[in-house]
Amino acid sequence: MTAGMSQTRKRHRSLGLRGRLLGTMAVVAACTVGVVGAAPAAVAADVQSKQWYLGAMQAEEMWKVTTGEGIKVAVIDTGVNSATSSLEGQVLAGLDATGVEGDEVDDYNGHGTTMAELIAGTGKGGGLKGLAPGVKIIPMRVADGDWQTKERVNSLDTTDAIRAAADSEAKIISMSFGNDFKLDEELEAVKYAQSKGKLFFAAVGNEAKKGNPVSYPAAYPEVVGVSSADRDGKVAEYSQNGSTVDIAAPGNDIPYWCDETFQEYCDGDGGTSAATAIASASAALVWSAHPDWTANQVLNVLFDTASRDWEKGTLSKYLGHGLIRPSMNILKGKGDPGAPDISPLTKEKTSGSEGSGAPSASAASQPEKKDKAEDSAMAGSSTEKNDSSQLGLILGGVAAVLVIGGGAFALIRKRRSA
Repeated sequence: MTAGMSQTRKRHRSLGLRGRLLGTMAVVAACTVGVVGAAPAAVAADVQSKQWYLGAMQAEEMWKVTTGEGIKVAVIDTGVNSATSSLEGQVLAGLDATGVEGDEVDDYNGHGTTMAELIAGTGKGGGLKGLAPGVKIIPMRVADGDWQTKERVNSLDTTDAIRAAADSEAKIISMSFGNDFKLDEELEAVKYAQSKGKLFFAAVGNEAKKGNPVSYPAAYPEVVGVSSADRDGKVAEYSQNGSTVDIAAPGNDIPYWCDETFQEYCDGDGGTSAATAIASASAALVWSAHPDWTANQVLNVLFDTASRDWEKGTLSKYLGHGLIRPSMNILKGKGDPGAPDISPLTKEKTSGSEGSGAPSASAASQPEKKDKAEDSAMAGSSTEKNDSSQLGLILGGVAAVLVIGGGAFALIRKRRSA
């Protein structure tokens, strides 16, 4: 942070209510965890040294095979600043769905730019290095709660952004925003994206200690809900849990742009927002290596190769199928892609895949994800493996779902980024 700024400054501000639903709907975007008690801002020169998960995930080795080239990811967020050194040449034209002044490359608080850099940053100029630096970003700007209370914003901005992403060349949609209530228009947009063959990741949220609410769009059956893990492969204390969690990715101790001035990075937790970006980048690497696969096949491989120490097919309410490990496919060729037209999420036939039909009535009417069996034997366990890596879970170590203890963090209410 700049001199004089409090270290207790929140990474993201509380978000307001959707204009059209004022008084009835608290819109909650899955926002990055704040930096209460965090160290002073990281300078660009050493920010990459703090991206601990890149080594654990064997990024350098994967990049010798693929960097995600040929894949585009739509980032639905606060906008993406295409002028940062790490994103030069990485950002394509997108959409500003807010209806207020500015466009999709005007990031009003730095959150969306951080997510884009975690996915596709080149690391030039000492900036954040993306897990899939060969990817191109299509930014879709939506309004956070501050804007919703101060400006006359488009009340269906996320719906419009999802539909635009579905109609774009993006294969993957990454959304680190969420809300407490299901919105019919948004659900229809999500289904439309699935029909167009997109793979949609969303953050499950950071309010496990504040009622652990269900967050949308992560809770929609067609969306991959992502939870956050720490360096030890344990679910983060703040990470929301339950039937909405499909997979986990690193989210703790990940730097981010401090604010809209883009002068410095701050230390702190990236939360389920960062985890969602890293999961999206993981999918991009796998899809780039197998360009003929469908979204269903890419996701099936990510689920199949996720690190866990519970029975395959039984989902943990904390980590879902387990901790994401794209290296198992990229470097070792593991993972069963399965049928191209069957969703690993709903187990139903999907449109948008060659040879597939329209979704069945049961899939279309399913209001929420099916309940996931909680592995009670895992809750609170912490089995160790003789592995010197920082994140043994990602490299093949045993899963642990005991939540981390201690660490202070700021929680975001209403609509927030995760």
